[in-house]
Amino acid sequence: MAANKSQGSYYTLFLVAATVLCAGIYEFSSGFGKLLLLVGAVVLVGSLFGMMSVKSQEGKTATPVSAMSMKLLGAAAACLGWVITLFGMHVTPSTGGRIVLALVGIAVSLFGIIVILPAAFNKNAVWKS
Repeated sequence: MAANKSQGSYYTLFLVAATVLCAGIYEFSSGFGKLLLLVGAVVLVGSLFGMMSVKSQEGKTATPVSAMSMKLLGAAAACLGWVITLFGMHVTPSTGGRIVLALVGIAVSLFGIIVILPAAFNKNAVWKS
């Protein structure tokens, strides 16, 4: 994930801050939860600014930019699968129907993730040039 040590440090700080932020949201009703939420949010924003400050040290991207439409189509297919799975629970009261809709949703998500997205990213792959 990180190209150098400072990016790794900011990424670790981001993960810790996101965890603290989630703990603050969970315990929001208490005073300590509000403190966790505030500290998590401040550190999260600080880590994002820190990551942006070291972005210039990355260097040139290994692969050229490919068409955005296939990437968006793959992401949309993955999200559509989750929508089918989640809202399929409200469509039918039977267990068998829910299982079928869940399997259809999983299949649509996997099709987007395993078929469409790799095709979009491998179009301009390094080993093809």
